[in-house]
Amino acid sequence: MAEIENQKGFQIDLGNLFAFNPNHYFPVIPSSREELVKECLEKGTELAQAIADSLFNLPATEDVDGPIVKLPPPTTRLPRQKHLPKAQPQTKWEAFAQKKGIKKRKKDKIAYDERTGAWKRTYGYDRANDKDDIPIIDAKPTDEPGLDPFAKRKAEKKQRVENNEKNHLKNLKVASKIGALPSHVQLAATALPISGSHAAPKKLNKTELEEVAGAAATSTASIGKFDKKLPGEKPLKNKGKHRKFLPVAQGKGMGLQEKEQTDKILNKLFSKHSHESLNVNKAVRNINLQQEKQQQRNKRDKGSSSKLDPKKKSFKKSPYKGSSNKGSSNKGSSKKGSFKSKSS
Repeated sequence: MAEIENQKGFQIDLGNLFAFNPNHYFPVIPSSREELVKECLEKGTELAQAIADSLFNLPATEDVDGPIVKLPPPTTRLPRQKHLPKAQPQTKWEAFAQKKGIKKRKKDKIAYDERTGAWKRTYGYDRANDKDDIPIIDAKPTDEPGLDPFAKRKAEKKQRVENNEKNHLKNLKVASKIGALPSHVQLAATALPISGSHAAPKKLNKTELEEVAGAAATSTASIGKFDKKLPGEKPLKNKGKHRKFLPVAQGKGMGLQEKEQTDKILNKLFSKHSHESLNVNKAVRNINLQQEKQQQRNKRDKGSSSKLDPKKKSFKKSPYKGSSNKGSSNKGSSKKGSFKSKSS
């Protein structure tokens, strides 16, 4: 499908959701960056609207999520970010199969096992028609007397695995000469340089090799204590520090060790430099805050007790100054006793 041109002259490639205006030009060059950004946003909005209009003109099919359209194949060839991968050379088997016209046939993953009468996988553990799982092997006239057929079959399988591994390494060497090694092999390789680099990785020196060997030797559960030593292997120099824990069951002298451990922790806490870890200002603020709360609590308790005490009685002075009320008197109460007051 060719590119679509709308009324405004935009070239639209729906396969890439791409739109372009070949006739665009600035009548006046923008004087500032803000004007340039504003102009670009306006033109970009027009192009996006043109793509949306073209999408709605395509035939659509209804779906639960809404109308769905099928995009046409793209017409604009976009550049690649990376170069094309190099073609890998053919292996010996691929070259032989191409010469003889042998085509690769897809194998079935499940096959019928005649011995058990069930369908099983054709590979892996408990596979169908496994030759190694046959309890009886028929003897042949060509078999040598006294030869174990099971051991012979096991040795042949081991030899086939070794031959396949050798052929695999040969194919990798041929591919490395033209720089077509697979990426996972390049990352795992230690003696081969990565494609694109000029130098091989640096070789380890004697000290680094000893450190690696020591780390591997002490990575077992017994930290290498019960491992067999190689002939000429030297003992490790830096075995590292290991934490020591007290036994769960207390035995002879265990109480003394536990006491020493506790005293050591307490001495660290109450050492002469322990005040450095104490925030004095925060401690003083907490004490002052507690004192203020206690004072407020005491005042609140005194006020509530004076209101609820039945022995205490309130009294009022006469609001009229200069007048004498000889007959009337206001009684008041105090802790020492009752008294009478006259207004003068």
